[in-house]
Amino acid sequence: MEFGLGALAAVGATFFTNPIEVLKTRFQLQGELQQRGQYGVHYRNILHAGYVIVKTEGLHGLQKGLVPSLGHQILMNGVRLGGFNYLAEEKKLNLRSNGEISFLRTAAIGAVTGVVSAYTGSPFYLVKVRMQAQTTEAIAVGTQHKVGGTADALRQIWRNEGITGLWRGSNGSAPRLAVASAFQLSTFSLSKEYIAKNKYYPIEYGLLNSFLASFLGGLVIAVTMNPFDVISTRLYNQGVDAHGRGLIYSSYFDCVSKMWKTERFSGYYKGIVPGFLRIGPHTMLSLIFWDKLKDLRRKYFSKDSQY
Repeated sequence: MEFGLGALAAVGATFFTNPIEVLKTRFQLQGELQQRGQYGVHYRNILHAGYVIVKTEGLHGLQKGLVPSLGHQILMNGVRLGGFNYLAEEKKLNLRSNGEISFLRTAAIGAVTGVVSAYTGSPFYLVKVRMQAQTTEAIAVGTQHKVGGTADALRQIWRNEGITGLWRGSNGSAPRLAVASAFQLSTFSLSKEYIAKNKYYPIEYGLLNSFLASFLGGLVIAVTMNPFDVISTRLYNQGVDAHGRGLIYSSYFDCVSKMWKTERFSGYYKGIVPGFLRIGPHTMLSLIFWDKLKDLRRKYFSKDSQY
């Protein structure tokens, strides 16, 4: 039940935010390991990027990678949100002895469930990144993998890289989701508790409470996660040699080092605008859907329910 609620909430949000995810991926790959001014700028800003993609690929270009994105959300957020709900709300492991929410305990639970979910959702995230990066040569950024769809991409990876290839890049996704989940879920939980306790509006735990708490969670996560997100995208999208070794980066820290030498600090914040515009609404929609689905479960399926 917890897995299903978390997965359903994330899937609902993804339909609305996947186009911005496509823009974010393109920005993160643009100018890979090149200094400013030494590469062609296909996407000048978020509006220009949207215009270029629609002009070149059609409206459906903005929904590239939607199928693997949905698969990723089911396997990732089902585990992450479901696991967090079980450990924090069912087992109360995030509470102090006085019953108040502990930031450190909540962040720790969020980080642990985030790391686990990074591995459960990794194969679909790999396919999602490669499909969202794929485009015509005129506006291409990053490595182009030439896949015909989700099933074809999975077959290619299995055939060329073996089963372990499906988890290529997961070492970049684990720290990304550990940081994101820790900050997102701790900020969301503490904000909800604070707003409810101080009675800023009549209903203790309602839709406005969820909206405000999830907005703060989205703002915090956008700033803290972006460097990890860029590194993760680069690791997932790079090509591999006949032995399954990365053609551009040999490891997570090799990616960090090479980016610093060529792109400096700003390289880690490529795609921050679409990143925030995506993670803000996605966080709000996911957590609001999650809260409302939990309310429905308590109403209709709890032991005390009269239905």
